[in-house]
Amino acid sequence: MNILLVEDEPAVATMLNKGLTEEGYTVTIAPDGKIGLQMATDHPFNIIILDVMLPGLNGIELCKQLRQQKNHTPVLMLTALGTTENVVTGLDAGADDYITKPFKFRELSARLRSLSRRGLPSDPVEILKLSDLEMNLTAKTVQRGGQDITLTSTEYRLLEYLLRNKGRVVSRLDMLENVWGIDFNMGTNVVDVYVNYLRKKIDKAGPVKLIQTVIGMGYVMKEPSV
Repeated sequence: MNILLVEDEPAVATMLNKGLTEEGYTVTIAPDGKIGLQMATDHPFNIIILDVMLPGLNGIELCKQLRQQKNHTPVLMLTALGTTENVVTGLDAGADDYITKPFKFRELSARLRSLSRRGLPSDPVEILKLSDLEMNLTAKTVQRGGQDITLTSTEYRLLEYLLRNKGRVVSRLDMLENVWGIDFNMGTNVVDVYVNYLRKKIDKAGPVKLIQTVIGMGYVMKEPSV
């Protein structure tokens, strides 16, 4: 598996390169954001590990530009700022997961395994539907009542998870594990933030609200009872 590591701190880059190589990964290192963007544009990688604080082009902007180019390579973002606001900013830019510095290598390794599994073929379902909401998994489009809805990559994954589990109450932990790959930090409210984002886009576009809160349990996606 080929990994692009965009990291400007030589000690960190050397440590990660050594550990990842020992685990069987092939690692390419970019020392700044501009070089990282060029490498990610010119060559295929399975995963990109991206530091937020980079010279030339910071990690947030780099990730945004990759997504604008329709580059959907999974991105694991390294950040020294672990507040919900900073995490949400990174995820909004198109990152698939994040890890806060300092971190243990085995934690990073677990995150990479999770990201690599996401790249495996999903169930052979092309269309997910609920009421007048339609998600085309092949074309990566979402419509409600025939009107296109634009989602970020994180919003898209969250909606797909909710639709695959329509009618079933899913907890915040379920969503953290299956959408973000986060299974340890229950202190973050990133799930609620993104559910609200989805509601503004999905429920605003239709006559009934499809994303419902089950107090004390989580969320469920279904048509309201008459």
